[in-house]
Amino acid sequence: MKHILPIITITTLAAAASAQATAASGLSYNRVGLGYDTDSKGYSLSASALIGSSNFVVSAETTIGGGSTSNGSDSVSLGYIFKNVALGADATLSIGSNESYGLGIRKDLGNNIEASLGYTRESGSNGYSIGLAYNLTKQYQIGVDYSKVSGASSETSIVLHYNF
Repeated sequence: MKHILPIITITTLAAAASAQATAASGLSYNRVGLGYDTDSKGYSLSASALIGSSNFVVSAETTIGGGSTSNGSDSVSLGYIFKNVALGADATLSIGSNESYGLGIRKDLGNNIEASLGYTRESGSNGYSIGLAYNLTKQYQIGVDYSKVSGASSETSIVLHYNF
């Protein structure tokens, strides 16, 4: 009987710790972006938004112009965000048009700086990306992204995001 109080206390603390909601990551997933590809000299438009108060996010992107490509590289995807997965980073698993799926990792590094890593597989090709962004204000962010798709040349893009 004298061991019941410590057991109940430990059980209660364990239950409270596991039920505790994770803190918000501070990253915005409701945003639109305009990018400029410094290699192909083309532009991209992107948008993403959380569905209600869930962790599901809908994203879309299109490219406009560029050296070797014509207008029309379009994609739409649905993803699920796992917030604060490891070391405060968010991980997003997504599936989309053009037979694509991906994993994205974003982390707020502090001092208005954000880093991202990504892997995508689209139509049999593997793609990798790395990015660094600076939050000018709570609504505006500017960043640079480097990406490489198997069988294609690498691309460097400058992106301006508006968070809403």
